[in-house]
Amino acid sequence: MSGEERRAAGGPDTESARGLAQMEGYLLWNAEVEQAHRLARRFTDQLPWLTTAQREDVERVYSTERTAESRAMLERISARALQLRGEYTERYRRLRARCVAAAVLCAGAAGGACGVLGYLAR
Repeated sequence: MSGEERRAAGGPDTESARGLAQMEGYLLWNAEVEQAHRLARRFTDQLPWLTTAQREDVERVYSTERTAESRAMLERISARALQLRGEYTERYRRLRARCVAAAVLCAGAAGGACGVLGYLAR
């Protein structure tokens, strides 16, 4: 299936939702990177004896470590979310099957009761 066929199958609403989700992810990640840079600057501000080159190196390493930790955390959260989605989908499927079975049973009991009442009313 080509990209055009996939877009047509998904529809414009699906494509828009996907685009918005990607934009949100992009903005959230950029905010996380900026936060890492701010924390790195705050950290190096506490070390006034560093030279400019040392300060830049420490900020770069700190930011790199912080973003790597953030990425690892997001990957763990994403994996857990997928796992929960599977678990809840299975639970919903079982609950739906039980509800349908209960509805069929109730309809059968009601129909049987009506049949018995109709037979007794003769």
